Amino acid sequence: MFVAKDFIETAEGLVFAVVGQGMEADKVLCFLRYVPHQDSWRKVDTDVANDFLKQHHPHYLHYSQVLDAHLHAVSKEKISKHHQPKQRFQQLLQADNHDPVEQDLLSLAILFQQHGLNLANIGITGSLLIGVQKQSSDIDVVCYGRDVFHQCRAVTAGLIADGKLQDLTDRDWQDSYNRRDCELSFDEYVWHEQRKANKAMINGRKFDLNFICNQTIDHVEGYQKVGPITLQCQVIDDTYGFDYPAEFKIDHEHIISIVSFTATYTGQALCGETVLVSGMLEQSSQGHQRIVVGSSREARGEFIKVLS
Repeated sequence: MFVAKDFIETAEGLVFAVVGQGMEADKVLCFLRYVPHQDSWRKVDTDVANDFLKQHHPHYLHYSQVLDAHLHAVSKEKISKHHQPKQRFQQLLQADNHDPVEQDLLSLAILFQQHGLNLANIGITGSLLIGVQKQSSDIDVVCYGRDVFHQCRAVTAGLIADGKLQDLTDRDWQDSYNRRDCELSFDEYVWHEQRKANKAMINGRKFDLNFICNQTIDHVEGYQKVGPITLQCQVIDDTYGFDYPAEFKIDHEHIISIVSFTATYTGQALCGETVLVSGMLEQSSQGHQRIVVGSSREARGEFIKVLS
């Protein structure tokens, strides 16, 4: 079973991040994140990843009919290793020696465990998943199950209040904002992010909480792009706001929801809030309409803003 936040490695030494549950056309939907570099891997951004595959491995480029989007896909026979966040996390917990990044992860795990979290429901992704972390690396925690994720958020907020974890500094927020390269102003970005309680610092190192749903999705409705749209509307259900993709049901005559495939807008709005959204209007074969924010990872020109 391949789920979001897993990594898959190919015989060529390419490492892809899985972006969704299940398979499409017998392939795992994913996106290239690391390419071989000397005796290790080098992280690549979206444009570099696409250009690299076009030049060297075009068979991994994929058009998803379900998502109506261009991304990457790897067939099972091309996968040489399946990197799983839960297994890697347990390996790190049981290891005798830890580098500074792993030590901060261990300290965070102890705090979580002391506050009632079952570490069997936690994983680790990002650079730590394949052991290429650097002194400056963040920690990307994966929470399996909705209740587990919201419990982690609540514990994180409480630990910040108690002084056992720290909120991000202005410089940390600026670094995070620069990496996101989103369509929000810096102040807008920070206002939305601070209330999500899915980021904090431990010993001066940033960590993020990521949610993975344990439920299997049996059927995914296919959508086709209609065109760009900007709309002001009210959110009437935020239950799936931290899912992948994030979904916000809205009060609109024709459009059912806002869906985001980029982490910038995960958990962006709460039930009852009015938002301004700019994205791509899509329609299913059944006539259902939705607005997608994040038709590309950087979501150029696309956003969700709460109107205060």
